Amino acid sequence: MKIKLKITLGVGLLFLLIILLSILSAVYINILNKDTQNILVDNYSTVDYSRSMIKTLDDDITKPENIKQFYDYLDKQKKNITEIGEKELTDKLLIDFEKLKLNPNDSNLYISIRADLTDIMLLNMQAIQRKSNIAKISAKTATIWIAFTGSLCFIIALILLVNLPGNIADPIKELTESFKQIAAKNYQERVYFYSKNEFGELADAFNVMAEKLEEYDNSKLSKILTEKKRIETLINNMHDPVIGLDENKTILFANEEAFKISGLKPDEIVGKNANEIAFSNDLIRHLMLDILPEGNTRNFSEKPLKIYADNKESYFDREIIDISITPTGEQISKHIGHVIILRNITAFKELDFAKTNFIATVSHEFKTPISSIKMSLQLFENEKTGKLNEEQKHLLESIKVDTSRLLKITGELLNMTQLESGNIQLSIIPSDPKEILAYAINANQTEADLKQIKFIINYPDDKIRVQADSEKTAWVLTNLISNAIRYSNENSMIIINVYVKNDKMNFEVKDYGLGIAAEYKDKVFDRYFRVPETKKEGSGLGLAISKEFIEAQGGNISVESKIGSGSTFIVSLNVAT
Repeated sequence: MKIKLKITLGVGLLFLLIILLSILSAVYINILNKDTQNILVDNYSTVDYSRSMIKTLDDDITKPENIKQFYDYLDKQKKNITEIGEKELTDKLLIDFEKLKLNPNDSNLYISIRADLTDIMLLNMQAIQRKSNIAKISAKTATIWIAFTGSLCFIIALILLVNLPGNIADPIKELTESFKQIAAKNYQERVYFYSKNEFGELADAFNVMAEKLEEYDNSKLSKILTEKKRIETLINNMHDPVIGLDENKTILFANEEAFKISGLKPDEIVGKNANEIAFSNDLIRHLMLDILPEGNTRNFSEKPLKIYADNKESYFDREIIDISITPTGEQISKHIGHVIILRNITAFKELDFAKTNFIATVSHEFKTPISSIKMSLQLFENEKTGKLNEEQKHLLESIKVDTSRLLKITGELLNMTQLESGNIQLSIIPSDPKEILAYAINANQTEADLKQIKFIINYPDDKIRVQADSEKTAWVLTNLISNAIRYSNENSMIIINVYVKNDKMNFEVKDYGLGIAAEYKDKVFDRYFRVPETKKEGSGLGLAISKEFIEAQGGNISVESKIGSGSTFIVSLNVAT
């Protein structure tokens, strides 16, 4: 039987019994009320009239008002005749009272009238008793029927209370547990209800769903395994080393190139924690240093990773990709691991070395003849070799400027090749910042005098020394001051401040030239970059070399600039302890 039909029949039957109980109660209450009203209206009134007439009779009946009162009660009695024989007794009472009016002193008539009234009262009292018995029977019958109907309602309600919640709740509970099993990917879960009701149909539908999910899961697993094999094949055939880690830094996979450059076998790396392997393997240790333990952020340097692989020094760029997913039904992304990709740039690095060596060789070869040209120019300027006319002097001055420029560019190229090849030698010792700055100012004093530019210099009062290579730092400051002079107007000034802040010695060079646009501020330290629409002087290497020199000493260089307000270059180095 269907659950809906069960509930309808049970509740409907209970509803009908309640209606029947209400009808029976109303009918029997109406019957009892009617019987009570009959007693009160019919018989009790007659008894009351008779009692009142006896009272009037006992009073002085000869008085007109008493006679009138007796007749009034007698008329009411005539209108309230309800029992058999009551009319005859009332008529006899009327006759006897008429006789009493004519013979008021006849005592027998008094006795006869009393007897008549007593008979009338007795007749109604018997009727009251009889009707009372009938009312008792009606009340008893009503009690039986109402009690029976109420008991039947109670029994049906009790049966519904005991059986109906369980019949509905138990299957729902079992289905809920089964759904939880399905949610936990236990697709072998089945539900069996042998009744042919809605729950039976729901169980059949659930079993079909579970069977299809199991079939789908099995087919999906096969597909996933196929895709996994395909991805493993792709990764293993990549020419770049690839390593995958989970959120706990356990190595999940690595391709053949990764095994080759690490010198480890698959069973020595896959499934092992990377931090444990890092103790005995330099490559893994360097890679783990790039992954911060407190989060997914990476903090690796831009320099290529140098590894001895393929029987030679090899260079790799590394990229660490954070893997995050948003689980189904959730909104917050969850970190699940990293993928490390090493790109082999050895061929490019070799070409870069070749380029550096070529530039170094060419620059070195250029430097000797340029120095010879400069020396020859100095001989021409000596009047002992002969006097020159004005045009020759002008040409000679132009050649001299170009020769100095070529010599400076050649020197910058040589410095850059030293930086790229790593052959630069630094002598970082405690040095006097005043001496370093004095050298840079003296080197640019002649150029500043030509443009009538004044230097405003602020030194620290105390004798604090800076941890630096004096020669390289002086070269940097010379370059910054030279640039400031070049881009400053005539009759202007350059402010140079030397101060200590946060255990750093800062050299600040400020000019009041055109300034640098915001979009070019991050590029001025790039190699060969020159700000557009400025004087096309120099090679674009000076600031790049300065940055390399300062960072090699553990410091940093920065610029603050605004169009129309000039530029401020700040060199920060460690204070000597």
